[in-house]
Amino acid sequence: MNTHLMMSRRFAPLFWTQFLSAFNDNFLKNTLVFLILFTLAADQAASLVTLAGAIFMAPFLLLSALGGEIADRFDKAFVARRLKFVEIGAALLAVIGIALSSIPVLLTALFLFGVISALFGPIKYGILPDHLERKELPRANAWIESATFAAILGGTIAGGVVSADGIGVAVFGPIMMALAVGCWLVSRYIPATGAAAPNLVIDKNVLRSTWRLVSELRTNQRIWRAALMASWFWLVGAIVLSILPTLVKNSLGGTEIAVTAYLAVFAVAVAIGSAIAAWMSQGRMVLLPAPVGTALMAVFGLDLAWSVWGLQASAQAQTLSAFFAGPNTIRVAIDLAGLAIAGAFLVVPTFAAVQAWAPEDRRARVVAAVNVVSAGFMTLGGGIVAAIQGAGVSIAGVLAGLAVVNAVAAWLMLKYLPTNPFRDFVSILFRAFH
Repeated sequence: MNTHLMMSRRFAPLFWTQFLSAFNDNFLKNTLVFLILFTLAADQAASLVTLAGAIFMAPFLLLSALGGEIADRFDKAFVARRLKFVEIGAALLAVIGIALSSIPVLLTALFLFGVISALFGPIKYGILPDHLERKELPRANAWIESATFAAILGGTIAGGVVSADGIGVAVFGPIMMALAVGCWLVSRYIPATGAAAPNLVIDKNVLRSTWRLVSELRTNQRIWRAALMASWFWLVGAIVLSILPTLVKNSLGGTEIAVTAYLAVFAVAVAIGSAIAAWMSQGRMVLLPAPVGTALMAVFGLDLAWSVWGLQASAQAQTLSAFFAGPNTIRVAIDLAGLAIAGAFLVVPTFAAVQAWAPEDRRARVVAAVNVVSAGFMTLGGGIVAAIQGAGVSIAGVLAGLAVVNAVAAWLMLKYLPTNPFRDFVSILFRAFH
């Protein structure tokens, strides 16, 4: 990736604002999970951890449309600064929750972080075409996707480290507040954009505005297809990451440190795949990597299912060296890396296409509608997987089923690709050899 983009005020402040905010989200979420696991019985803890995930995700379904309207009505940089200032208050509430060891207070703080993230989502993607050239969009999206997974990994590790010897406010508080204040300070350097639609009347009925934005998204066929493709990445990613801890513990005999190692592999692979996808797409909107990436996800997913089929851990490996000496653990790491790289081939070009094709005066609302669809996919996918697992299907069975569905999705993407597949292929070949 071109380092000049990361040195530019057109992009760098937005990148660091997004990274610090996502890091704080995951730091709070994982610290809360550890607090729940430490203080409640196993049966209560499992349901409450699931509830925490739902509480964070609900605002993306309900408030993304409102966020899109606000971002189009006002200056996006101004709205970003205000949201990040409010985030300092949410962080303070989280610190109070840790000081009191109060799960209800922490759940409230997590909900507020979810609200802020839902309102910020249309800004972080909608603002890119305001400051960047069209040919820079794939690269910028590659950086943003890499930052998101790096923040997930960093927040998870930080939450685990802070919770290792009991969760204390003396360590949690300064980290939480430093991240929130730092995020707000960085956001102040995002360049102004002006109002894209200054006469827009914001609909305060969030259900109606959400339904309307998604309905309007469907009227533009090529953006709608690109949106479905981008949402598919988040569906697959959410399912794989949700079953990863159980897979590591029950099938491979690993502990939390092994889960973190696999998360690190996943995050690094997303960054590598994003860089390759950005390189293939640079200069024009090339969507052929999306069905190719989805087909590769089917291949790696099937091999992952085969690798863990019938495996049952007899004991937990306490060190990484002992864990990776076990059966198929290296192969699982390779499959996870392949899934992540292939997933980046899917999401980077499709989201860049959505940004490039969306009309300037309603770009944030288009991105908001895509976020709603992605959140819906993730929620529906998580519910289906939970139901399948509840019916007794093994993790290997879930992965095999997901691989089959990915193969079908790849075929549908190629059949209904919004760009010309042959022209995309020639463009990638030309870029590779010239």
